[in-house]
Amino acid sequence: MKITVEIPDEMVEDLVREGRTPEAAVLEAVALEGYRSRRLGEEDVRRLLELESRLDVHALLAERDMYLNYSVEDAEHDIQVAHEDGQRWRAKQVANESERFAR
Repeated sequence: MKITVEIPDEMVEDLVREGRTPEAAVLEAVALEGYRSRRLGEEDVRRLLELESRLDVHALLAERDMYLNYSVEDAEHDIQVAHEDGQRWRAKQVANESERFAR
């Protein structure tokens, strides 16, 4: 979808960082507001701004003094996954050791 926005010329200099186009600045503002309000996720921001990776989104958020949308539930999930991965790794190590001593 194409959207046209009228911005007074005297405000463009204040709103657009050097080396950027007004279109890119508006698109970035929309993407960041969407992320801040939790209407857009990291992947949405990445696609909208044509960034290569999530890490590029994280860098952009850091440049704009914005925090990741990372909840307590997200942290608990990540801890659980890390714990399960650790258990699988330990089980594999034990199996490898058992196999090595069986020879």
